[in-house]
Amino acid sequence: QVQLVESGGGLVQLGGSLRLSCAASGSGFSIRAMAWYRQLPGKQRELVATITSDYSTTYADSVKGRFTMSRDNAKNTVYLQMNSLKPDDTAVYYCNAGSTGGGTYYPYRYWGQGTQVTVSS
Repeated sequence: QVQLVESGGGLVQLGGSLRLSCAASGSGFSIRAMAWYRQLPGKQRELVATITSDYSTTYADSVKGRFTMSRDNAKNTVYLQMNSLKPDDTAVYYCNAGSTGGGTYYPYRYWGQGTQVTVSS
């Protein structure tokens, strides 16, 4: 069983930065792949970034070069550093624990409660 708690969201102006955190409890954190998703009301959840147990990362094209995902296994925490934020980045951001295979991320059923990010123009 894994519990995930996101934090760090808020209101920021165009071009600003935020750092999201996701603290995990439960066993096996260091061997799990992790991901950040985001969701707008009425829309499907969108995969934003992933990180494997050996620290390899992938990003959605829309955030490449602006967002950086990292992990600290000693703290059972993953982060999403978001720079050069745009209004289109406004969403609820969720972290997820899962697995990877063949270049694909497979989400497990473990989700956090989400944290709201709002970018004003």
